[in-house]
Amino acid sequence: MKELKKLGVMLDCSRGAVYTVNSIKSFIDILSKMGYKQLQLYTEDVYTLEDEPYFGYMRGRYSDAELQELDTYASEKGIELIPCIQTLAHLGGIMRWDVFSDVSDNADILLAGEDKTYELIDKMFAACAKNFKSRRINIGMDEAHTVGLGKYLDKHGYTNRFEILSKHLTKVCAIAEKYGFRPMMWSDMFFRLANGGEYSAKGIDDKMINEVSALIPNNVDLIYWDYYSTDEAHYDAMLQAHKKLKGEGLVFAGGAWAWIGFAPCNAFSLKASRAALSACRKNDVRDIFFTVWKDDGSESSLFSVLPSLYAAAQYVEGNFDEESLRAGFKKLTGIAWEDFMATDLPNFYVGEDFPKNACKYMLYNDPFIGLLDRSCDAEKKAKFTQARAILERGAQNEQFGYLFRTLADLCSVLEIKYDLGVRTRALYKSRNMDGLCMLISDYTECERRLETFYESFCAQWNKEAKGFGFERHDIRFGGAIRRLRHCRRILEKYLTGELLEIEELEQEVLPIGKDAKDKETLCYNNWALTATVLGH
Repeated sequence: MKELKKLGVMLDCSRGAVYTVNSIKSFIDILSKMGYKQLQLYTEDVYTLEDEPYFGYMRGRYSDAELQELDTYASEKGIELIPCIQTLAHLGGIMRWDVFSDVSDNADILLAGEDKTYELIDKMFAACAKNFKSRRINIGMDEAHTVGLGKYLDKHGYTNRFEILSKHLTKVCAIAEKYGFRPMMWSDMFFRLANGGEYSAKGIDDKMINEVSALIPNNVDLIYWDYYSTDEAHYDAMLQAHKKLKGEGLVFAGGAWAWIGFAPCNAFSLKASRAALSACRKNDVRDIFFTVWKDDGSESSLFSVLPSLYAAAQYVEGNFDEESLRAGFKKLTGIAWEDFMATDLPNFYVGEDFPKNACKYMLYNDPFIGLLDRSCDAEKKAKFTQARAILERGAQNEQFGYLFRTLADLCSVLEIKYDLGVRTRALYKSRNMDGLCMLISDYTECERRLETFYESFCAQWNKEAKGFGFERHDIRFGGAIRRLRHCRRILEKYLTGELLEIEELEQEVLPIGKDAKDKETLCYNNWALTATVLGH
């Protein structure tokens, strides 16, 4: 591969945590030392628009001054700060406000073809032009699966969605050009619309590629994003398809897995990055960045994927030597590679071809409803004790000890709670009153440990992010603590004979999905669908 033109990171600041200026400065310091040259700030509605007070209202949006301060600081550190926004989908945060009803197609997608929509987008570009020196911009436009099927359908009838997307993109690119920006966009919507909804090279032929290529403006670069495969051939096929689709301006985005709960999955990130970057070298892709998404609440630390980011930067340089990686990482962070990789342990990932996140869903799995009970393997519970001991070592580190403390305290909770519901139901079904009586103390201790974990998680959040967004976690933790207390009281009433049965425990737990296997660790990152069958 020729000399890399650009190597960057994209940081999600929109899924709950809006990281403070000081936190991002610290992040920039580390990225600069790793050799990164760009940082994209993913901001859906967390930046300030002129005359739009509801855009980012109560979300912790960045002020112009904050973004300008970050832009200046990044530049001093040799980092190009790039705006990363949304100009079609993923704007559900603003759709709850009726002032945006005229620009809403459906729950999170802008109404294409509407003049007011482009007036709003113009304000987005104006804000970015004012606050960033860079004239590169990521305009999003990914995962707009229902574009044209809401209010657009009511107004215009069914319209070819290729046509809707193409016309909208052309208008957005014209606005970008007005402000001197060179846009890039996620490529999935073009692939999906041309290939039966699949973001895949399989099934797509040259005729489809030519049809789609004609719809893409010349002044936009395509981002092939892929965080899931560990197969180099898969990446190779997709990169070749993208090169046919748009020969120049191809960007690749990999992933540093920080978005499946409280713990990262660095080990999987390394596997996927090795395969992806090998394919990028083969296909001479020289514009690469790694995403740090924060789905479902921004629960993991901003710095939890430092091993993934460090290794990716080394892989890009052709360094795959593990001993060299270990030595360089410790020199950079002051923490041994294996100790930082221990942040993965609460997820029970052991090298499979897809990440796992046991610590997220089993924390919120209800003791009585137990939607995830069948994934529980009691023999694995001891792993939390083992992980806790290792994480306690990292908790002594001056700079990053707090994130290890958070994960150690999480493991402490799960030493009890991981199989609490399974044990409760089994003892109840067998009418083992002595066992249930002894179990009461586990409920009490689990509640105490959950309070401790809450405090450490709160400290982590306050160290890294603005206060906005934490209300979600107060609700989640508060609900989990109250639920433990409530279930304990129901058990006590059952033991005293005040209740003759516990209806929830009379039910048989079904598999969480048609392909779910008993005792199989899953990747299930949805608090609402875990905590209650109601789903909200």
